[in-house]
Formats: sequence, C-alpha cells, structure tokens
Amino acid sequence: MKHTILGAGGSIGNALAYKLIKDGQDVRLVSRSKYSITGTEAVKADITKYSETLESVKQSDIVYLCVGLPYNTQIWRDSWPKIMKNSIDACKSVGAKLIFFDNVYMYGKVDGVMTEETPYNPCSKKGEIRANIATLLENEIRQRNITATIARSADLYGPYATQSILPYIMVFDKLLNHKSAQWMVNARQPQSFSYTLDCANGLYLLANSSDSFNQTWHLPTYNPAIDGQTFIEIAAKEFGMPSKYSLMPKIMVKMVGLFSKTVSEIYEMLYQNEFAYHFDTSKFNKQFNYCPKSYNDGIRETMNL
Repeated sequence: MKHTILGAGGSIGNALAYKLIKDGQDVRLVSRSKYSITGTEAVKADITKYSETLESVKQSDIVYLCVGLPYNTQIWRDSWPKIMKNSIDACKSVGAKLIFFDNVYMYGKVDGVMTEETPYNPCSKKGEIRANIATLLENEIRQRNITATIARSADLYGPYATQSILPYIMVFDKLLNHKSAQWMVNARQPQSFSYTLDCANGLYLLANSSDSFNQTWHLPTYNPAIDGQTFIEIAAKEFGMPSKYSLMPKIMVKMVGLFSKTVSEIYEMLYQNEFAYHFDTSKFNKQFNYCPKSYNDGIRETMNL
C-alpha cells in the first residue's frame, strides 16, 4: 500500500515513518519544508490549500493526518478547519482511507477515566477547536462519505517528542544538561502519557485492520497513569542524578506567560496537570492483543537514544 503522512517531521510523523520503512512500506512524507527521510518520497505542500493537499495524496491508499501546528489558538482557529476539510475532500477524491491522529482536548476535564465513549465537553479554546474538527470528520463517516478512523493519544513522550514542554523540555532536557527537573502545578496527580513508538505501532495496526475503520480508538498507553514525581524519579535514576525537582505553580505560569506567548497558550490547559488524567486504551489492547510499553521501559529507552 501507499502510505502518505500529512505533517511529516513531527513526533508521531517520524515515529510512524520509521515504523513503515522498517516494514518495507511505500511511504510519502508531506510537509511545508519537504522534510525527507531516506527511503521515502518527500513532497512539499501547504495543506491549508486544497489543490496542494489533493496533489499530495494522489495514488495513496492510506493517509495519516499527523499535523502539528504552532501552539497558538489563533493559528489553530484559522488553519485546523481548512486542514481537516481539505484532508477529507482530497481523500474522498482519490479514494484513500484517512486516519486522523488526534488528542484529548475535546474531552475537557473528566472526572474518572477517558474512554472512546467520553462525551465532548471542552473547557478550553483549543479543546473547542479540536471538538469541532473531530465532529466534522465524524459527520462525514456517519454519512458514509469517507472511510476514516480517529486515533487519539494522551500527551506524548518518547523518541522524536522533543518539542513537548512536559515532559521533554522540563524533565529530559533538564536532566541531559545536568539540571534539576521541573513539573507544572501538581507532581502528585496521576497523568497518562502515550509513548510515541506505541502510537506508531497502533496507527499501523489500525491501517492494516479493515474492521478498525469508521470508529474512534484510543492508542495504546500504559496503565495505571503515573504521577510527575515518579516520572522524574525514573528519569533521574537513568542519568544517575538526584530526583530533585521544582514545581511551577499556576500563578507562575500566568506571570511567565506575560512575556512568553508559548507559555501563555499553555495556561488554559493546566487543568490536565491540576487534576487526575486517566486515559483508557483497553479497547485497543483487547482488539489487537497489545501490551503498551511500561513507563519504566519507555523512559529508559527514551533516555538511552
């Protein structure tokens, strides 16, 4: 099959590309920068433009929408609806199946466990945008206009996830530079993190299972969730460093956000760190007999790369 990745060069785009290459698949990478990996076809395209999106997916059997936009609400509001509509229309035009790599922002603050049946109840502007574009795709699926899958993950860690503030920048990068780690708001609350290589494996399994389409799936993520203090302890042990860390409370994030647009954009999402965040993937694990990587093993592999 011809596998096309829209949004090449990001954490999941890279993890998936290397998974496909290893399995000997025909892979096309699509990005604004014409990002390339040996053994793939690289295409330069702006998928906020339909003509370029259509050209980039021609002759594809499976299209993975793995775009990562700058963490800016206005950019998301302007670009995500265009990207989703263009991806849907282009896949319909060429007869390709679409797999949308999604997050959990549309669920909002959930009391209990997030499952594929959790209703959309966003409590942030970014969550509202994600709910809208997911609903757009779901409506097309219900009307049988497209064969597609929504594949969701929790916050990412692992190989290639070097842009995430938590945990990469505040934990892994700090320890790599022999500094104390940091965490946001509450290091004692459990929080689920999805391992990038598990996500890539999950996307590939979904692509190769005809029964998986026209559904929502939570990609394999280890349970139970892990708290920040334990996450830091495991990572620090791998580096032979003390597991000391500093906590950035909400008021500090708000103050730093006055001088940093990126940090200010994080503020509305801090409920994910303030309250328990449990992401359930038992549907996927049971269907594919899959055992997600433990946090101990995932952190160890990440630190040793």
